[in-house]
Amino acid sequence: MNIDILIAIIVIVYILAAFLFQWLRPGLILFSAAVIFLATGIISAQEMIRGFSNPGVLTIGVLFLVNEGIKQSGLITRLAQAYLPRKKSRMTFMLPRIMVPVSFLSAFLNNLPIVVNTTPILLKWAKMMNIPYKKLLIPLAYAAIFGGMCTLIGTSSNLVVHGLMIENGYKGFHLFELAKLGLIIAAFGFIYMSVLGNRLLPGQRVLAKAKKKAGVKDYYYNVLLNDDSHFIGETINNGMLNSLNGLEVYSVERDGKIIRPGHGQLTLLPGDELLLTGNSDRLNYILTHKEIRLKGVDFLKDTDPNELKNYEVVLAPRFPGLGMTLTEFNFFEHFNAAVLAVHRNGERITANLNKLELRVGDNLVLLATDHFEKNWGSRSMFYLVNYMQDMPVEKTSRKRWIALFILLTMVAGILINEMVSWGFGVRLNIFVMVAVAAMLLVWTRILPAQNYTKNITWDLLIAIASAFAVSAAIQNTGIAQALAREFIETVRSLGPWGVLALLYLFTTVFTEIISNNAAVALVFPVAIVAAQMLNVDPKPFFVAIAIAGASSFMTARGYRANLIIKSIGHYSANDFVRIGLPLQVMVFILSVLLIPYIWSF
Repeated sequence: MNIDILIAIIVIVYILAAFLFQWLRPGLILFSAAVIFLATGIISAQEMIRGFSNPGVLTIGVLFLVNEGIKQSGLITRLAQAYLPRKKSRMTFMLPRIMVPVSFLSAFLNNLPIVVNTTPILLKWAKMMNIPYKKLLIPLAYAAIFGGMCTLIGTSSNLVVHGLMIENGYKGFHLFELAKLGLIIAAFGFIYMSVLGNRLLPGQRVLAKAKKKAGVKDYYYNVLLNDDSHFIGETINNGMLNSLNGLEVYSVERDGKIIRPGHGQLTLLPGDELLLTGNSDRLNYILTHKEIRLKGVDFLKDTDPNELKNYEVVLAPRFPGLGMTLTEFNFFEHFNAAVLAVHRNGERITANLNKLELRVGDNLVLLATDHFEKNWGSRSMFYLVNYMQDMPVEKTSRKRWIALFILLTMVAGILINEMVSWGFGVRLNIFVMVAVAAMLLVWTRILPAQNYTKNITWDLLIAIASAFAVSAAIQNTGIAQALAREFIETVRSLGPWGVLALLYLFTTVFTEIISNNAAVALVFPVAIVAAQMLNVDPKPFFVAIAIAGASSFMTARGYRANLIIKSIGHYSANDFVRIGLPLQVMVFILSVLLIPYIWSF
């Protein structure tokens, strides 16, 4: 083992550990790895910066502007409102109706704004239809994944694989080349969710004619007893307390201990802190109640209770207080809002809340006035704001129609480009179509020109660009050759088919543990060497890596949309595993069986 291989192994271990324990943002993790490879001479300066000038990376950057323009127009929100069923029916029919249009949009737009803009409408619709919201949000995220794997621009990892192919002298993917398999996977995915979703997804099973209230999203309220409260000395019976209409006592904190009333009785004492649960409409009731006071709203005590309402936000990578505690980062000072609760990994955090270090993906329940949404609703530091109401939509439909025309024109231009390239061999860069669409959105004043760069997720672009350098380093050190040799020795009797299955599995594991872009960058060099050793066409291997990188069903790590859905829906890790593992196995089997037939070795 030479020194270069040793350095590469250490750096790869660092990448895995840094992603697993979230030491740094993804872009910084991969960029620092690339810098180490550059400083040790494993890659050249040209290899280091090659990813930053890659057309695929530039295309992703400009797509962020298109995404923001479509979001600002209110088009996605209006389409969601118009398309959702007006009557409740069987989940077998409702889930595909929700998932199919989301998949279509995700094939051409970044899945994150689609999920973010559709979620508020879906939650309100679920409440109106008497459907548990937990039955809908994971299918929404999966629908975005299905659509993303069908086109070259649907998922960033597809463009990474495409770019690596071109960098290594291979012909890249056509726009819809992955759809040959992606559409089949999506169809099976829709059927899977339709047949088993109602059974496997958390929440009460949905019956078409059920009248019982089903899984409406509840809010939690920490309240303190006033010194002269009449509740002192009263007894909680089976979680209920007289004079608290529509609210249930979830727990009582007394002398640092949490007591769950359960089905018994508990007498309240001075100094008790109550955790109440109920609908969002109970907020004003609590604020005006004379016997209790809401904890954590001292800064808002001079505000008219009628002007206050709940907001929920998911912290994005640009949130300035990441790594700081709520005490260190004064929420009221920055946003004129009080933090009522924090949810992480599907659980509500109540103990030592002020000492909790904030992380990306934390779901915060806030109390604020309408000014919060007006001032911060469109900022990139939050993924989602105020999902108890519809996202704001322009009163006039002019902008929506213009945005729809620009989006359809962009898609048509890309389609025509693909047809021309097949028939005449003349091919324009997809970047041109996307860039024109972005500029049209700016010129028509749909996309605000001020501070337009705030809409670009630079960390993702740095991560993707650095992934090219990391991939080159793995090739240069010889680790790829060693791993490919091990792959072939392990499945020698199965030949290329077995190697394809192993490459898929490794990409899947890395995607679920770290991220899809880092995963495909690590496995891609091994695929090249394995194809050379087996003397076969590497394209089936590349397709397997792309599909595996796009298929993140079991965790929230690989896909940001999964992270948001997990936070908003308060899903646990087991929820994703229970519904995602069978789907992941099904997609693996379909891919391994069909890829060699569609793209022969």
